[in-house]
Amino acid sequence: MNRPAAFLADPPQSPAVTAAYEGDLTSDGYVNNLTRVWCWRPDVLASFQAVRADLLAGSGLSPRELAVLVAATAAARDDAYCALAWGTRLAELSDEATAARVLRGVDADLSERENALAAWSRQVVQDPNATTEADVQRLRDAGLHDQEIFEATTWIAFRLAFSTVNDALGARPDPQLAEKAPRLVREAVTFGRQVEAHAV
Repeated sequence: MNRPAAFLADPPQSPAVTAAYEGDLTSDGYVNNLTRVWCWRPDVLASFQAVRADLLAGSGLSPRELAVLVAATAAARDDAYCALAWGTRLAELSDEATAARVLRGVDADLSERENALAAWSRQVVQDPNATTEADVQRLRDAGLHDQEIFEATTWIAFRLAFSTVNDALGARPDPQLAEKAPRLVREAVTFGRQVEAHAV
């Protein structure tokens, strides 16, 4: 017997839910399990996405740096859903071996900035109260200025909030997401909720 894709039932249909589902169909070709969960409050989902877009619009962080941040954050948080999604994105921006290493907590072949961002991600996930001024200085020494440090930290916090909702409510990674991921990325994601099985 297949386990449910999430702990909540699908939300009732509404124009906002339909729009969110259609957005997934356009971008991914299927409705994501996490979208079904968040669509119990599609207005909150839309607000979250808008604030996230605002944060990234003026950011000095590169797409690859953002992918390193999220992959490292997801792995440190044991979040399989985001690890598969952002591990795949990082593989597209670098290569699958690099992405898999970041998911395993190994930062070889990263730039100095990326290495510092990955380490900061793990530190913020594991114990934000243990950070020090010296830790922030290490980010500066790697070439990040204070606005980028704020943006990186906020981006990590946004991802933690997002994954906490998904994981707590049992949203399992979509099979299509796992199938799209490179083999080394899939093999590196040994944590979190298992991929949803295709319906038979």
